[in-house]
Amino acid sequence: MNPAIASLLVAASLGVSSAAPATPPPSTAAPRASGASAVARDLDAVIDQALAEQRIVGTVVTVFRDGKVVYRRAAGFADREAKRPMREDSVFRLASMTKPVVSVAALALVDQGKLSLEDPVTKWLPDFRPKLPDGREPVITVKHLLTHTSGLTYGFQPQNAAAHEKAGVSDGLDEVPGLTLEENLRRLATVPLSSEPGQRWNYSLSTDVLGAVVARAAGAPLPEAVAKLVTKPLGLKDTSFRAGDASRLVAAYADGKPTPTRMGRTQDVPLWGGTVRFSPGRALSTEAYASGGAGMVGTAADYVKFLEALRKGGAPVLKKTSVDKLGAVHVGPESQTQGPGWGWGLISAVLADAEVAQGEQAQGTWQWGGAYGHNWFVDPRSGVTVVTLTNTAFEGMSGAFPGAVRDAVYAGLKP
Repeated sequence: MNPAIASLLVAASLGVSSAAPATPPPSTAAPRASGASAVARDLDAVIDQALAEQRIVGTVVTVFRDGKVVYRRAAGFADREAKRPMREDSVFRLASMTKPVVSVAALALVDQGKLSLEDPVTKWLPDFRPKLPDGREPVITVKHLLTHTSGLTYGFQPQNAAAHEKAGVSDGLDEVPGLTLEENLRRLATVPLSSEPGQRWNYSLSTDVLGAVVARAAGAPLPEAVAKLVTKPLGLKDTSFRAGDASRLVAAYADGKPTPTRMGRTQDVPLWGGTVRFSPGRALSTEAYASGGAGMVGTAADYVKFLEALRKGGAPVLKKTSVDKLGAVHVGPESQTQGPGWGWGLISAVLADAEVAQGEQAQGTWQWGGAYGHNWFVDPRSGVTVVTLTNTAFEGMSGAFPGAVRDAVYAGLKP
C-alpha cells in the first residue's frame, strides 16, 4: 500500500516484549508444482533473507498459476516468544484484506437485486448523514463506498487525526469497550467530509459503512451475511470475524530494531506521519463490533481460494459481469493508490497504466494488503495469484518484502 492507506491486530494479555529473537524454526513447504523450481529457489531466498535480517517474524506465501499451486511455504514463527512455528494453516488478522470480502458480499447482493450501486446510503442507513465543511449534506452512494470516493476518511491519516480523535471514531483495528458499529458510524457522521462524494479517491472507513449497508440489505448481522454470501459458498472454513482457535492465531509484531517488537494489549504504531492503533486481542473478542474494513481473520489457503474464485469468473458467489466490474478502473491512475499507474476498481487497487508503473505486472492486475503485514495480487492476464501473509506490521505490507516476493514470482515464471 502507499501512504494514503492502512487498516490493521495478537496475544492481548502480553506487554511489549524486547526479548532476544529465537532461532527461526524449520519451514514447512508443500511439494513444488512441476516446472516451478525457479520460483521455489527465488522465493525461498527472499523469505530466508527477510527472516535472517529479522525484518519479519513469520510468513505464509502462496502462489498459484492457472489454478494450480506453484509455491506454498510457511516459515519463521507464528509466536516467537513461545517458539511456535508458522504453519500453513496459521490464522492471521486480515486487517484491510477484510475489505475485498465485504465488498464482494455487497456485489453479491447487487447480483441478487437486493442492492444497487446507485442506492443512496441513506436508503439503508437513514441516520448516516455526514456533511461537507460548508454544512451541505451531499448524497453518498453505495458505489462511492466501494470506490473510496465518499469523502470519508481514516483517523490514522495525519490530516484527519484530530477530528476523528475528538469524535471518538475507531478505525476498526482497536477495541473500544462497549463501542458498537452503529455508535461508531454515528460518531463518524459528525466528522466533516474531506471532499464532495465522487470527486476524489481517499482511503477511508467507507467499507465499515458498506458493511452496515450489507447487513441491512441482507437482513442479517454482517458476520452472518458475509458467511451466507461469500465464505460458506466458497468453503472458507477459517475466515470469519472472530478467531475460533486461539492456538492457531499468530502473534502480532511491529517493525523494530534490531528485531520486530511484539504488540501489547493496545499498540500505537507510526505510519506515514500518522499513527495506527492496534488491539490484537480484538480478533478473539466476543464484544468487538464487526468492522467491514478491518475486522476479519483467515488463512492464506482461504484467501487464495477466494481470489481464485474471482479470477475464474466469480462462481459461486458472483456473476461474471460483476467480476468484470470489480476489475475495471473506476478511479484513474492519478489517484496512485499503489504508486504511479495504479487506480481503483470496486474491491482493490487496479493497475490502470502498466507502462507508467514500469513493473512485470500486467495491465488490469488487482492488488491490496493489510496493515498487520500482508499483501496480495491477482494478475488475470498471466493467470497468477499471490498471497503473502506475515505477522509483522508494516514490513509485510509496505516494506521491501512484498515487492521482493512479487519480483521473485515473475522472475521464476519467465520461460
